[in-house]
Amino acid sequence: MDFWLPVEGEVTGCYFSGQGVSLYIPQSAINATVEEDILLSVDYSCHGIPTIEWKYTSNWGAQKIVEWKPGTQANISQSHKDRLCTFDNGSIQLFGVGVRDSGYYIITVTERLGSSQFGTIVLHVSEILYEDLHFVAVFLALLAAVAALLISLMWVCNKCAYKFQRKRRHKLKESTTEEIELQDVEC
Repeated sequence: MDFWLPVEGEVTGCYFSGQGVSLYIPQSAINATVEEDILLSVDYSCHGIPTIEWKYTSNWGAQKIVEWKPGTQANISQSHKDRLCTFDNGSIQLFGVGVRDSGYYIITVTERLGSSQFGTIVLHVSEILYEDLHFVAVFLALLAAVAALLISLMWVCNKCAYKFQRKRRHKLKESTTEEIELQDVEC
């Protein structure tokens, strides 16, 4: 069995090649969030029509999730019955993944004469913490309200200061005018 790892700067992916069967996995690690649809993409080449099998292994156990021959009906496990789609190139799509879907997905491509090739894709599914997002949204709304209140208070204070200055100037002007009039009368 030959195994090639990509060199930095090349297209990321893993190539597996053996007697009669070659397997290419373009993305060997996938990060996803809950309820996302995920494509576990592979491509193979071999002589004849192979049998394709996907197994799932995680902390919760191991199980075969699907087996089929391209062009025929897939035998999908009960746990993945309504949330898995198969493709003739060996890829599968998982719909609405959850945290429990995190783990290792192992594909095995077996040709009619018995030679086979396998590869692994690691899937990590993380939860979006809506409570944290809700807290951040409420906090930002509170900050916006406080900012609006402070801006309004500054506007009111500015108006009051302007009126106070106008009154003071007006009084100062009146007192200056009275002094000038008084001075004129004395002469």
